Amino acid sequence: MENYHDEDEDEPVELEDEQKVSHAKWFLQNAPSEEMNHVAKDVREVLRNDRLYELAAAEAFQEYNLKEMISMEMPNGTGQVIVSRYGEIDAYHYLDPRTAQVAVVDHVKQICVSVRPATDEELPSDYVEHYRSSVDTELLKYVEEAYPRGSCSVYCTSGKDYFANDGEFELTAVISTASFSPKNFRGGRWRSVWTIQLNPNDDSVNIKGHIQIYAHYFEEGNVQLSTSYECTESTVFQEPHEIGVSIVSTIRQYESDYVAAIEDKYNTLSDTTFKELRRKLPVTRTQFSWDNALQLSLSREAARQVAFNQRAYSRNRVDEA
Repeated sequence: MENYHDEDEDEPVELEDEQKVSHAKWFLQNAPSEEMNHVAKDVREVLRNDRLYELAAAEAFQEYNLKEMISMEMPNGTGQVIVSRYGEIDAYHYLDPRTAQVAVVDHVKQICVSVRPATDEELPSDYVEHYRSSVDTELLKYVEEAYPRGSCSVYCTSGKDYFANDGEFELTAVISTASFSPKNFRGGRWRSVWTIQLNPNDDSVNIKGHIQIYAHYFEEGNVQLSTSYECTESTVFQEPHEIGVSIVSTIRQYESDYVAAIEDKYNTLSDTTFKELRRKLPVTRTQFSWDNALQLSLSREAARQVAFNQRAYSRNRVDEA
């Protein structure tokens, strides 16, 4: 990696190792969804220094995995663990509430290397677990139907000890799914986080959702879409099974509506957003007629312009003579 500080300098100035690591981390952390390994390969080749690459990768991969909420297969065949801040015990240990296990992960290799049983302190009380598992069961059904390659988990993020928290507790449901098809020049990821506040004392359940969609198209270009949506809803506190059904029904409704809105936006993209990318008036100061775009012959207009330039050139030659 080189940096030019002065246009008058003949020789490029070599960056310090710390700067190289910082730049490498930026590229790794901002890799498109599901394309981290491709970017990492290029970064390693640019650095040409394994020590510096490993320093950058050690931090960048962890941040990337957490941001993307990637899932990893557990080696004992019991399922997948999602690498998320909601299940993070420390930098390398992540809770899977569904199986009551803690996964040990290798961030750079993006694999789960081992698992251990979760301790009582890492799990919620039996009362809270009834509600957590009910939401998890219904959420898993929904994700298997709506996101065939998706992963989900439900964590108790507050009030694990129900009686020590005045009867209030918080669950966080996460959904993560990705698709990457290099031969079709596309990739992307869906992430949604649903924070659920449950208060049996006033029979209330408050739900707050945050949905993020990222898409990358790179056939003969580089087009990226990043969009997010937030919503809130409330319902009444009920028995565990009823709560699970009600909460996941809310999640399903909001996510379905958002997908429909995105699809509708795509259908009108060429008639709205793409037109806005053009200047209001081109350099000719003539408004482009979009309604008659198909009737215009660009080749005919180009031919006229060429003929005009040729006549102007001939007149200039005559004047010079």
